[in-house]
This record gives sequence, structure tokens and C-alpha cells, in this order.
Amino acid sequence: MAVKILVVEDNELNADMLSQRLKRKGYEIIFAIDGEDAIKVAKKSLPNLILMDMGLPIMDGWEATRQLKADPTTTNIPIIALTAHSNPDDRQQALDVGCDEYEVKPVNFTLLIEKIEKLLK
Repeated sequence: MAVKILVVEDNELNADMLSQRLKRKGYEIIFAIDGEDAIKVAKKSLPNLILMDMGLPIMDGWEATRQLKADPTTTNIPIIALTAHSNPDDRQQALDVGCDEYEVKPVNFTLLIEKIEKLLK
């Protein structure tokens, strides 16, 4: 069974580029375009891992992560924060709301794959 990754990204170009590279690595990709959508999709499809853009419309990634981690159905799904904010406070904030890892955009794909593989073990 393929490993399912939920890519939560409102920028279509970023989502497409990331998903193509992940598909080449053998992952099955599903999408959400905002935090509200991410919660619905995660509860319905129960992905193995979530890549969460933090700067999203409607509901941001911070709040979506908080809600996903508070829900018993989705609490154990690893979440990697993807953000353009690179200061240490942002990393800490992502971990505080429940993210399991943190990656700064533009994404270092090799590093991201290492983090994904580590979290899926």
C-alpha cells in the first residue's frame, strides 16, 4: 500500500512542484488548499503524513495543526511545517502548536525527504 502524504499548500505552483517530486519517490499525494480543507481531507483520508504550509487563507496552518493534533482521529499523523519564516521563534511556534518537524521554503528537497522518512518509521 502506498504511503499517502497530504500536501496543504495554497500556491498551485509550489503544490505541483512538490507533489511531482514526491510522486517520483513513490508517495501517493492528496491535496488541500487551506487549513479548513486540510482538516476535512485529513479526517476523511487519514494520510500517513501532512506537509502543512503555515501561511494559508481561511484558516492558517498554525490553527489547522492545533485542531488536527487535538482530534483523536488525526493526533498521531506527523505534520511537517512548511514556511517562508526562518527565524528560531517560528520553528519553536510550529513545534508548540504540534508540528513534528519544520522546513523553510524554498524547500531543500533532500532534507525534506530525510525528515519524511524519519517520521514515517
